[in-house]
Amino acid sequence: MDEKDNTRSNFRGIPVVESGRKYRTDEGFSAIKNGVKQRRDTPDIERGNKPKWLRAKMPSGRGFNGVKQTVKEHRLSTVCEESMCPNIGECWNNGTATIMVMGAVCTRACRFCAVDTGNPHGWLDPEEPLNTARAVKLMNLKYVVITSVDRDDLPDGGAAHYASCVREIKKMNPQTAVEALTPDFNGVMTDVEKVVDSGLEVFAQNVETVKRLTHPVRDPRASYAQTLAVLEHAKKHRPDVLTKTSLMLGLGEKDHEIMQTMHDLRAVGVDILTLGQYLRPTPNHLVVERYVTPDEFDAYRQEGLEKGFLEVVAGPLVRSSYRADKVLEKNNVGIAV
Repeated sequence: MDEKDNTRSNFRGIPVVESGRKYRTDEGFSAIKNGVKQRRDTPDIERGNKPKWLRAKMPSGRGFNGVKQTVKEHRLSTVCEESMCPNIGECWNNGTATIMVMGAVCTRACRFCAVDTGNPHGWLDPEEPLNTARAVKLMNLKYVVITSVDRDDLPDGGAAHYASCVREIKKMNPQTAVEALTPDFNGVMTDVEKVVDSGLEVFAQNVETVKRLTHPVRDPRASYAQTLAVLEHAKKHRPDVLTKTSLMLGLGEKDHEIMQTMHDLRAVGVDILTLGQYLRPTPNHLVVERYVTPDEFDAYRQEGLEKGFLEVVAGPLVRSSYRADKVLEKNNVGIAV
């Protein structure tokens, strides 16, 4: 099918690409909208109604609009938008954002993620490091999370560009703490070191799910063992840098598997763990197998703290970057679960 046939127009007559369909980006390469192609074998309905504790407010407000305008003016992508995060209104109204560098098209196609998938063929915005630093300054951030798509099309997975973004932020905003939520760089540890040595305070790489469910949840190029190895190397290379990872719940994992994952993460020195509910971003993505209750999240948090994590942030709407600046207050970042 021709890529132009996969668009429709909204009520204003603006072309809109249907989820799961191929389109051509402004940079000239093909991508799949929301990352996962339409599949005949994907169920159309969820298992049960969404519980009341998962209701998020519609994003609005002066702070939200201000951050949105800054992101647009500086040609930045944010994981807040691309991942359809339910906390976007709260975070942006507090003047914080998780900035996604290296474009908005990922070379991988994880079946939980709504980021567009394609091959950027080496495309990078050379002005992005400076624009990112300027945006952080304009938003007056004390703590910023820099994340990115996977860029398997680049020789170093984009590690040098990533590190450049962090260095520019630090140069222009020396008081701003930086967390880098990175790809796995295909397990090439010299590339991991480029980012770890860039001046950041927190290095994060998400394990996403328990070992048994890694595939089909994650792209075949990602692996449970590879993520653990990246986190372990980062900690050994720079013991002063905090390491962090995130686990989605509700994909069919068992309690003993969650406990084993916590054990494995602590064994490689991970300091901070976040636990949140998986929410299906489009009908083409994996279904939700269960909705974890607030009480269950609280119990998982206590188990994690007993295993020795510096902090475990747990709650239905928690995402890996949620209130990241408040993690070290050791109070579940102020949320009640």
